[in-house]
Amino acid sequence: MLDIYAGPNAIQTIQQSGFKQELFSHFLGASGGPKWFSLFGLDKYVFGEFFKDRKQTLNLVGSSAGAFRSACFAQNDPVAAITKLATRYSETDFAHDPSPQGLTRQAEQLLDYVLPDEAIKQILDNKVFKPHFIVAKSKGMASSENRYVQGLGLAKGFVLNRLNRRFLSRQFERYVFGTNTSNLKIEDKQGFDNYYVSLTKENLKPALLASGAIPLVMAGVRNIPGATNGMFRDGGIIDYHFDIKLVGQHDGLTLYPHFNRAPKAGWFDKSLTRSVNANHYNNTVMLVPSERFIQNLPYQKIPDRTDFEKIPAEQRLTYWSTVFNETDRLAQEFAELVQTQDLSKIKPLPFAPTEG
Repeated sequence: MLDIYAGPNAIQTIQQSGFKQELFSHFLGASGGPKWFSLFGLDKYVFGEFFKDRKQTLNLVGSSAGAFRSACFAQNDPVAAITKLATRYSETDFAHDPSPQGLTRQAEQLLDYVLPDEAIKQILDNKVFKPHFIVAKSKGMASSENRYVQGLGLAKGFVLNRLNRRFLSRQFERYVFGTNTSNLKIEDKQGFDNYYVSLTKENLKPALLASGAIPLVMAGVRNIPGATNGMFRDGGIIDYHFDIKLVGQHDGLTLYPHFNRAPKAGWFDKSLTRSVNANHYNNTVMLVPSERFIQNLPYQKIPDRTDFEKIPAEQRLTYWSTVFNETDRLAQEFAELVQTQDLSKIKPLPFAPTEG
């Protein structure tokens, strides 16, 4: 039910040292909205058991839904926090007021529920689990809140990205909001400017809201405290599923539970055949729901944002509840690997290395 893929160096390291939490220094959480529901059981096990009682730093890097998850993992009770997020998110009727303003209000209410003042303090004070929220700062027409102008800017971004991902850097800059004790840096050969901003009690919620602010669907977040003035939007525009190298003081492996065996670098790559650079995954272990697992789910698919529109609320909640329960089976398989150290279950990456 669970496919486990790893880069060449990750496989070699695990074969030499065994599969243990001390090998990891980074954790990735991708964009994708409700798609992360397919990872719910893994999230609970990874932070409730696998990384339990951890002493050394673990950098949590996420965009959009992945950023929301990382905010949960950095709280004192990560299992309770991620359960709270999953329950409230799944029960929110985003179709009730689908306007950008309506969806933004509901996202703000979700954050207020999941992140009371005490939770924010726990995140900022956490010495082990250090979250990093990736946000895209818009430039030019893409920064407008006028739907027509913004749409033109996004169309331009689509064309630029299709020609060369590097060209997308003309319209978007990567901002990384992380704890002030973080030394994490991102290496990216695609030309995006990286800006690092310390998380504070004043900017944590705005940065997190911006990381999930889907263009045209939600309002952008303007002038986040601590960052330069401007319009900030969904971090998945640049880092949808990630095509970057993470560099920190302790460069161990990266654990990446992901709902897709073929990650896409950015938001505009969703419809393209372009693959990520497998060299960036050299130290990464991916935990992916297998095709067999997905085929056994209702509708033979994992949840996604279109479910809000296509499936009646009561029926959708039943479907998503089933997914939540079924994901415990993924956690059980991962736990068995950790306990038995049956490393034969770890497979090479399903995408090939490229130049650059």
